[in-house]
Amino acid sequence: MTSTQSPESVPSPGLGLSRPPSFDPRQVPVLAGAEPLAAVAAAQLTPQAMRQRFLQPPPWQPEWVREPRWIGREPVAAAVLVPLVLRESLSVLLTERSAQLTHHSGQVAFPGGRVDPDDADVVAAALREAQEEVGLDPGHVHVLGTLPTYVTGTAYAVTPVVALVDAQAALQANPDEVADAFEVPLAYLMDPARHRRHRLEWDEHGARQSRDWLSMPYWDEDAGRERFIWGATAGMLRNLYRFLAA
Repeated sequence: MTSTQSPESVPSPGLGLSRPPSFDPRQVPVLAGAEPLAAVAAAQLTPQAMRQRFLQPPPWQPEWVREPRWIGREPVAAAVLVPLVLRESLSVLLTERSAQLTHHSGQVAFPGGRVDPDDADVVAAALREAQEEVGLDPGHVHVLGTLPTYVTGTAYAVTPVVALVDAQAALQANPDEVADAFEVPLAYLMDPARHRRHRLEWDEHGARQSRDWLSMPYWDEDAGRERFIWGATAGMLRNLYRFLAA
C-alpha cells in the first residue's frame, strides 16, 4: 500500500486471492473519457471552511473504499494523517518512503501506520506515526475529523485523519522510514482534472484479471522532479475531494 507502513514480512496471498504482477505504475495506461467534474472552489479550501465542513458534514459517499485483496488475512487497523499546512493557501504534507524499506520503497504516502495496542484511537495512532516519521509535534496539529476507512489490497483498514498543521512546525524526517517530505497545494489535488484513472490487466491461471487505481502526478519545482501520487494515497485524496465537493 502507498499510505501506511508495512510489516517486515507480508503474508503470502491466500488461495483464491489474485496478486497483481510487479509493474511500474507510471507505465500503466491512463483510461480515456474521465467524467467532467468541477474543482473544489477556493472559498471551500480555507481553514475556516474546512473546519465548518467537518463540523457539519453534508450527505456524501466515498468513491474509493476497498482495493481487491491479495493478502489472506483479516484487515489490520491503521491510520494516516492528512496534514493540511496553514500557508497562504493550504497545502498537503506528503512523504516519500525511504528506498531502504522492504515494502513500497520510494512511494508517496501520508505519514501513518498500524494502530498499536497503546494508541487510544485512530487519531492518536496517526499523530504518533506523524511524529515518529517526520518529527511533527502533535501540539502543532489541529484535528478536524476523519474520512471513511480505506481498505488496501495488503489488508490494512486505513482511517485518514484530516488536520490543520501550523506552518511554523519544525519537521525532521526519520531516515529509516522517510526519504523526503514535501508539500502539494490542496487546490491542485482538489481539481479532478489532475486525477488520472489507470487499469492494469494480466492473465492468471487462464483468467483475465484487472485492477484500477488513480494517480495525481505533481511537478515539484523545488525538487525539480515529478512526485507520482497514486494508489491508496490518491484514492484517499479523491475521497477528500468528494467530501469537499458534496
